[in-house]
Amino acid sequence: MRMRNLSRRVFLESSGAWMLASVAPGLSARDSRKEVRRAIKEHDRAIHLDDTWVRDPFIVLAPDGYYYYTGTTQEADLHVTEETQANTGLRATSLVGWHVRLWRSRDLVTWESMGAAASLKDSIWYEVARKTFDSVPQDQWRIWAPELHLVDGRWAIVFTTPAPLQPAVGASLLLSSGTELHGPWSNPLGDRIGLRPDPSLFRDDDGTWWMIWGATTIAPLKKDLSDYAGPEVEIHPSGMFPKIGHEGCTILKIFGRYVLFGTGWSTGQMRKGSYNLYYTTASQITGPYGERKFVGRFLGHGTPFQDKQGRWWCTAFYNANVPPLASQGIEGRDLSDTAQTINEHGLTIVPLSVRMADGDVVIRALDAHYGTPGPDELQKFSHEV
Repeated sequence: MRMRNLSRRVFLESSGAWMLASVAPGLSARDSRKEVRRAIKEHDRAIHLDDTWVRDPFIVLAPDGYYYYTGTTQEADLHVTEETQANTGLRATSLVGWHVRLWRSRDLVTWESMGAAASLKDSIWYEVARKTFDSVPQDQWRIWAPELHLVDGRWAIVFTTPAPLQPAVGASLLLSSGTELHGPWSNPLGDRIGLRPDPSLFRDDDGTWWMIWGATTIAPLKKDLSDYAGPEVEIHPSGMFPKIGHEGCTILKIFGRYVLFGTGWSTGQMRKGSYNLYYTTASQITGPYGERKFVGRFLGHGTPFQDKQGRWWCTAFYNANVPPLASQGIEGRDLSDTAQTINEHGLTIVPLSVRMADGDVVIRALDAHYGTPGPDELQKFSHEV
C-alpha cells in the first residue's frame, strides 16, 4: 500500500480547539517499518498500518502464507482529498465504491495491492435486477463489508449489496472457479441468498458451512453451497441484553467454544457513543449462548484473526460523526453526545488477549485505550478480565 500524507486533525475537548497531532494510541502508518515490526512482535498496543480509506476491514491468514485484506472501500481511481478521506461512507453522500479491493502481505507490515478481486457485476443481483442497475449511475452502486473465506480450496466472497437495490439490502456469495482469488465467479446460491445484511460464513468441525447475518440469524448450507440445508435459527445472548448488537456479526470456534461476535454502539442508540465489539459463547452453534461480554471499545465491525505466531488481533477503523479524538485519557471520557472514535481513517490492528478461564473463553483488547469500557457504556462490564 502507498502511504498517504494527509494532515491529521484531532479535537481536544479541554481547549475546544483543533490541532495537528498523532491520533492513534499506538504506532502510526508513518512510523518506520522497523518500528511497526517491533510493535507487532510486542503485541501490546494498537498499530495504524495504512491511511487508505476503509470501513469493516477484514483480514484472513491463508495457507499460502499471505494475509489477505479487504473491506468497504472507495473506488481505486477516486482522487484522494480531505473530503474523500473524511467521508463516513454513509447515506447519500457516501463515496463507497462497488468493487471488492484486495491487498496481501507476508508480515502485516508491507502490503501489495492486488487490484479489484470482484465487483457488483459478478453478483447474481446484476443479472436478476439488471433494469435497476441500468437505471442508477455506477457512482451510486455500493458494496459493503466483504469477507474472504476458503471453501474446499476455492475462494468465497460474501458481502452486502445495498445500492442500487435499496430500500432492499441484498447479500451476495461469490465462488471462484479455481484456487486463485479472482474471477470468473459463480453464484452458487443464486438469488436464494436473499435479503440478508452483513452476511458472514463459518465452517464447523463437521465440514458444514453456516451463513450468519443480521444480529443474529444463522442457517446451514448444503455442501456445494447451492441452497440452505436447514431452517434459519435465531441466536442471541442470554441475560438483560437479548441482542449481541445490531450488525457486523460473525462466528469463530475458539478452544472448542462457539464465539459469536457482534457490533453495537456503547449507548445502545444508533450513532451515539463508541462503536464497539462484543461477544458471547456457547457449546453448540445454535446455542444457548451466555451473557454478552465486552471485547473492546472502537472495535465495532472489526475482524478477530490470528497471526502466524498464533496471537490474536482485531482490525479497527474510523466510524464517527466528528474527526478522531486524541487518545489521552479516553478511558474516562463520556462519548455519548455523538458517534466518536480514536481510530484514524484507514486500517488499524489492535492486539487481543484470548484465553480460557473457568471453562469459558475470555477475550479482551490488550491496549487499554480499547480494552477499557467507557462511562457511556449502557451495559456495565468489569474493567478487569
